[in-house]
Amino acid sequence: MAPTPNAAPAVSWESQTLPAGHTLLGDLDRARARRDPEAARRHLPMTRKEVDERGWEQPDVVLVTGDAYVDHPSFAMAILGRFLEALGYKVAILSQPDWKSADPWRALGRPRLFYGVSAGNMDSMINLYTANRKPRSDDAYSPGGRTGLRPERPTPVYCQRCREAFPGVPVIAGGVEASLRRLAHYDYWSDTVRPSILINSKCDLLVYGMGERTIHEVAVRLEAGEDVKALRDMRGVAYLLGASESAPTDVIGLPSFEEVSPPAGVPQGPIREEDLAQGKRRADYVAFAKATRLFHDETNPLNARRLVQRHGDRAVVVNPPAMPLTTREMDAVYGLPYVRTPHPSYAEKVPAAEMIRDSVTIMRGCFGGCTFCSITAHQGRIISSRSQKSILEEVRAMASGPDFKGTVSDLGGPTANMYQMRCSRPEVEKICRRLSCVHPTICPLLGTNHGPVLELMRKSRETPGVKRVNIASGIRMDLARLDPKYVAELAAYHVGGHLKVAPEHTDARTLTLMKKPGVEDFDAFAVEFAKASKAAGKPKQYLVPYYIASHPGSTLAAMIDLALYLKRNGYRPRQVQDFIPAPMDVATCMYYTGLDPMTMREVPAIRGVKDRKMQRALMQFFKPENYYEVREALLAAGRKDLIGDGCEALIPANPPAEAIEARREKAQKAADRALEKASAKEKVDRALAVFSGDLDEGGYTHAQGLTPQTNPSLRPDAAVGYRPHRRGAKKRTGR
Repeated sequence: MAPTPNAAPAVSWESQTLPAGHTLLGDLDRARARRDPEAARRHLPMTRKEVDERGWEQPDVVLVTGDAYVDHPSFAMAILGRFLEALGYKVAILSQPDWKSADPWRALGRPRLFYGVSAGNMDSMINLYTANRKPRSDDAYSPGGRTGLRPERPTPVYCQRCREAFPGVPVIAGGVEASLRRLAHYDYWSDTVRPSILINSKCDLLVYGMGERTIHEVAVRLEAGEDVKALRDMRGVAYLLGASESAPTDVIGLPSFEEVSPPAGVPQGPIREEDLAQGKRRADYVAFAKATRLFHDETNPLNARRLVQRHGDRAVVVNPPAMPLTTREMDAVYGLPYVRTPHPSYAEKVPAAEMIRDSVTIMRGCFGGCTFCSITAHQGRIISSRSQKSILEEVRAMASGPDFKGTVSDLGGPTANMYQMRCSRPEVEKICRRLSCVHPTICPLLGTNHGPVLELMRKSRETPGVKRVNIASGIRMDLARLDPKYVAELAAYHVGGHLKVAPEHTDARTLTLMKKPGVEDFDAFAVEFAKASKAAGKPKQYLVPYYIASHPGSTLAAMIDLALYLKRNGYRPRQVQDFIPAPMDVATCMYYTGLDPMTMREVPAIRGVKDRKMQRALMQFFKPENYYEVREALLAAGRKDLIGDGCEALIPANPPAEAIEARREKAQKAADRALEKASAKEKVDRALAVFSGDLDEGGYTHAQGLTPQTNPSLRPDAAVGYRPHRRGAKKRTGR
């Protein structure tokens, strides 16, 4: 994008934009004397009554979230709320409000400084829908696991209610949903390219990534009387320019929303297989892939440049990411007084809170760079670690609690064994644009010492009151293999019978597209883990590998090879994961455009529901209910040799009884769903047919009007009109 004469001046990203005399740690220290000593024993207020009980005329900040309010450092709103409270601000939480009117917003009163809006800990569409776009039956972040307590894409809805309730109050959007949708993106659930979330939300500022540093600066500068538009010079924010406003000069111009979207009159959706076969590819798919690469090239906060993407006559500006927190800052944030429980107003348990109640976060970020993962887009690839002292203090405090049962459920983060790992050459890290520090090979400059995490594991399990410390977060197997001591202690003390690992696939091409190590790496780790478990006197300990179906690059033949690998090695995955194209992921670009944005080479992708179901079934070929899908997949791939009773066969020649029953039940459920969707007239006609005996209640009947005389294929003694589910039906004989 060419700079315009009246464009905003360039910003030096090395400079400090906080007012003079302010630092994150300094402001926390200064506010310490003013802190409420009762804070550690009560939750932040969620109702007007609780606000009044604190003697407040109005809150300074209201944080709106699509999740239940759980005051635990695994929940973003708890961290930001406690952090702002520790800085001296009056903070209220508006959790899962009824979005059909602005009344819940008005009830808490007008915020003095700003609204902070988040959809919750997850992207709302991933939270609400499965990989096959079916509504989920539960919501782990809601009381009782109930669904329906948040709308689809809550961020724009909540922002609108904020403006409606109290016009003029700055609205700051943030969280995972906002981070992943800050630019034009492919939305899998609507099967369209959608504009930046800034367009629909009309928020004043979008904070992306981990928010403490940015939200601190927002509060300080608004408190000082600055206009919210003046905050556009901050790191870690994105904003929407008005039609008459000029874009900054120091920018990397991305292809516009119009360039990455289908032309007018052309159907939305991923590239079609028939177009790929004919070598046809529209310009918008190429532009989308280029935009994806440019975006991911600018994710290192040490060298990222400002991005601009036009949306019609307006422009979305994305400033470089905020700098990651230092160890001292991490300690300060996680050392705040969390109650560690859901708000007492909830009569039902919050499933996610139960799961993480006794877990401890030791680090943030991930330098793995997996193309299907959104962690880098939100948390960044630079690791931020807490100090050992801070972590052990949390473990001791947790162990002394009356409800603690003796087990720390997890000591980890995005990747448990990346604790305190970072580039050993700061001058190289400052200019590096590599998306993964471990793929295709582990960078020789990466510090991979497991000593700090080993010492932390030992001291944690030696804490009085702690009987066991589990490592439930994922571990990077290629890193773990560099230190046999780590594998040995992991197997001996920190695995509760089985260890979850994520090799993801066996196909070399697919693994390369994922930025994951080859299958031989998993095989070697499996051998080392088995040896370590045996040496620890736990020979029955085993690995639970996780795999992804339908990832770009994963063909039907590749999935059959994976199924054969599972059979040969005795693995029977209990759970399988379907690839979900999350907004702005590299793999999502592959799915949508058929291109690897990093190389611009073609990538095959599975997009049809039927094909996705076949890939999923192949990973659990041993389940009778998957028999027919597996059979169809094998026949489609020309692998009839894998059907039968041979050693290599995946399924028997004849379907087991359970497979037949599962198919019948599936057909009946489909019929029931069709009936539910039927019109009133269709339901009446069906009821009359059943009443008159023309249709069986079970939904199935043989063709009628056939006799041995009209159809010679029938035996002379054949019963006609037999209905298996009809009362009084007798089994047909002589067949």
